[in-house]
Amino acid sequence: MAISLIRELAQKQKVTLTPQLKKSIDLLQLSRYEIIQKINEEIEVNPFLEKTESDLSEYSTDDEFFSNPYEKDIVANESLRENLLTQLNDLNLNEKEKVISTSLIDSLDDSGQLIEEINEIENFLDYQFTYKEIESVLKNVIHSLDPAGVGFRTIKEVIFIQLSRKKIDLKLLEICKIILFENSDMDLLGVKNKLLSLYKEKSIDESIKLIKSCDLAPGLSYSQDQYIVPDLVILEDAGNKVVNFINDQFPVISIDKELVNSIQHELKERPNEGIVEKIQNAKWLLRAVKKRNETVLRVGEIICKKQQAFFESEPLEIKPLANKDISDELGLHPSTISRILRSKFIQTPRGVLPLKSLLIRSVSKTRNVTPIQLMEIIKNIIDAEKTKLSDRDIALLLNKKGYSLARRTISKYRLKLNIPSSRKR
Repeated sequence: MAISLIRELAQKQKVTLTPQLKKSIDLLQLSRYEIIQKINEEIEVNPFLEKTESDLSEYSTDDEFFSNPYEKDIVANESLRENLLTQLNDLNLNEKEKVISTSLIDSLDDSGQLIEEINEIENFLDYQFTYKEIESVLKNVIHSLDPAGVGFRTIKEVIFIQLSRKKIDLKLLEICKIILFENSDMDLLGVKNKLLSLYKEKSIDESIKLIKSCDLAPGLSYSQDQYIVPDLVILEDAGNKVVNFINDQFPVISIDKELVNSIQHELKERPNEGIVEKIQNAKWLLRAVKKRNETVLRVGEIICKKQQAFFESEPLEIKPLANKDISDELGLHPSTISRILRSKFIQTPRGVLPLKSLLIRSVSKTRNVTPIQLMEIIKNIIDAEKTKLSDRDIALLLNKKGYSLARRTISKYRLKLNIPSSRKR
């Protein structure tokens, strides 16, 4: 059979992440406090940007909104676990990786160390996943999260994870690896003397210095305080709850057209790429900030429309709602919604809340039921039991009603209620 070369033309669709698109995506996840800082910094370095008086009609025409008192300058707390779970949402993980990653995060202590053995996690997950699959997710997903080093099992591993994440010379990384994993019973002086025959003394000293600079408990250095100001507020309008963007104290920027026009002729005669780039950056920032604020408002409106009952009655009325539900309605990717929700807050009748706290995943794939609702159901079943029901018994009872829940799900939420097992009740 003869082999021949043939030229063929084929059309392919390909998404390219341009630098400006990446900057726009990064801008979406900034909190109100951070984006105001960003705008002020850009105004300082870009002469074509200027701050104008706030245009109160841009997002709302309701005068009552601007005189309505709302809380600001609040410090919110976010745990290490919450932060890691938020980072997971930004990754393109399949369902298997999400389940394993969540279990691994739940098995970390405050320092970020994995306190459960992988075979114990394998057991907890009812052996749905193999040891190798769990270890692969640990190394490829958890070890890639911030702060660098979380998910470590030994002191040597936490050091090597941090060194691998740093932009250091490959030769230095190689020396560090030898020091950490190939000389377990030797002190640093003995290691240095052994390596002198292979590497320069300066490189060995620098590698030892890098090892000593690593944080042995990265989770403890995680800062929990987060300075926040709400982006949105819920107001009453003719008996209905309306979501508004808070324009108060938000800088309104514009292009200094007079300055741009004054140098247009000069740019034609003497092109200057630096000046042209600053003009383009100024125009991009205007569009990106406007788009960011409009998208945050649209997401807030959808969430509050879905959760309106939560603000009018008991907290149990909160409905299951996921990123994908919002992304389907707005025509955006779920990861984009995840970025929008990060560090965004809303002033509600129940106080200032993170927008993402109003998104609750259903614990059942067949029925809409939130974790709080499931805990209430489990509590009612246990309170009414005539004979002691095991978690498997409760799961079977609920599955007959169409909940499709696993035994471990019942165990998880029973423990959250501080209710002992059937043997101890």
